Amino acid sequence: MQHAENTPGKGTPAKQAPLRSDAQRNRERILEVALEELTHSADAPLSAIAKKAGVGQGTFYRNFPNRESLVLEVYRYEVQQVSDTACQLLETRAPDQALREWMDRLAQYAMTKAGLRDAMRKATTAQGTMAGLGHGTVTAAVAALLKANEEAGTIRPGLTPDDFLLAIAGLWQIDPHGDWHSRADRLLDLVMDGLRAGAPGR
Repeated sequence: MQHAENTPGKGTPAKQAPLRSDAQRNRERILEVALEELTHSADAPLSAIAKKAGVGQGTFYRNFPNRESLVLEVYRYEVQQVSDTACQLLETRAPDQALREWMDRLAQYAMTKAGLRDAMRKATTAQGTMAGLGHGTVTAAVAALLKANEEAGTIRPGLTPDDFLLAIAGLWQIDPHGDWHSRADRLLDLVMDGLRAGAPGR
């Protein structure tokens, strides 16, 4: 009997697992909706985001107690997605092709997430917070791409992630509401030509 009485207790943690899974799905759904809504409008109401995500106010605020926490998490998530793409491309592309395609992915992020950047500016008051968020993951992605290309002899040796980020800084000067595709392509082609200049494999 003692063994039988303990059995339900041992099963309790297993019964709680779906709840954790549901909570994770709720959080991911909130982030998905928030990304969409904040990209369109930096002032999207939190109540509208919760409603579209299909969660109650209590669930929403347990995950994100205020607008700033939501915006920062959405921004972190997007930056991580962009950074993760670098490793995925290196697994399936030649190093120089991976680098160029990743630059396109970065341009797409910079241009299509203008509303999110506005939301970041409004939600963040500390100087430099926006610039610092996700900097480490982006730098790591750039470092991996540059290392692969340097080893393959497809870019000039000795370039650093800071060199690269300074070279593409013009992306953030392009008007996202204009013909940004062609302007970004021209800029990134110029940057890529500069990276290739002096490459030992050329």
